[in-house]
Amino acid sequence: MSVFDHPEFDNHEHVAFYHDEKAGLSAIIAVHNTNLGPALGGCRMWPYVNSSEALNDVLRLSKGMTYKAAMANLALGGGKSVIIGDPRRDKTPEMMAAMGKFVDSLGGKYFTAEDSGIAVSDLQQMAEHSQYIAGVKAQYHYAGETADGNPAPSTAYGVFVGLRAAVEHALRTDLKGVRVAIQGMGHVGYRLAKHLHHAGAELVVTDIYREGVERAVAEFGAIAVDPADIYATDVDVIAPCALGATINDETLPTIRAKVVAGAANNQLAREEMGDLLRHHGILYAPDYVINAGGVIDIYHQRIGNSSNQALREHIERIGETLREIFVRSEQANMATNRIANQIAVERFGSKA
Repeated sequence: MSVFDHPEFDNHEHVAFYHDEKAGLSAIIAVHNTNLGPALGGCRMWPYVNSSEALNDVLRLSKGMTYKAAMANLALGGGKSVIIGDPRRDKTPEMMAAMGKFVDSLGGKYFTAEDSGIAVSDLQQMAEHSQYIAGVKAQYHYAGETADGNPAPSTAYGVFVGLRAAVEHALRTDLKGVRVAIQGMGHVGYRLAKHLHHAGAELVVTDIYREGVERAVAEFGAIAVDPADIYATDVDVIAPCALGATINDETLPTIRAKVVAGAANNQLAREEMGDLLRHHGILYAPDYVINAGGVIDIYHQRIGNSSNQALREHIERIGETLREIFVRSEQANMATNRIANQIAVERFGSKA
């Protein structure tokens, strides 16, 4: 099947495939839209079952980055890259060097950054072979701490801000005593759990890897559940913080929460899931709006004349944007994801 006929192809500007047998690299870069500026999006390394699954992911993720940048009011377009492989077993310096050369071959049309399976140290290896690697130099931190280039703290803080806004809107309460189930205890999920714990929330957590779960249980008094049971848990909020498409035909009927607000990209298996969530009285915080803290962070590092305070204020506007979406959703009797899509397309839909 041609890329142009792929169901997730959405007028993407550029899709590139790269294979370096010696380095063990098989990767794809997708640039969705650059009307507002060069495409920015993280590099994800994941043990995809096959190249078709990887292509599906990179097409969806790159589109989501366009919408995310537009909703965060950034002069950036959307792109994404994926590496096929297990980051815990297959990653090598040679692979990261080859990935840097791949990114460089697009000549600045696409900047990459950190995502699942990729660390700042990996980006630094890529940066030896390309000037289009973001997140390797950092000056600002939303909380005034030492900045190391990792956008995960800003992503987690933005999700916390957005989740709090969603709870206030749907449940008319603050976070104290609110039960939140977090799916995925990686760099972002763990930090989100920490914010929520300090705000007085009660936590239920899961992950396919035990380390993060055990840490949350020990540090935050979280309750651990099996990954298969997380969506059916009796909680107020579900926070998907792992891979996408977890709000689907199987999980949606089991959801008992009144809010879905998390860090994962492409949480809805298809757009209609947003309609069904609304029908069931579940408030959905559109993923590319609530998880924009990381790309906001990278943007502030790139412009070079920002500040810790400016970064924090920009991230906190995620809550304001979500409140606008929630209100417009009610007024139009339309799902929140469709309202967010309308706003985003208005912003990036044509050349400036």
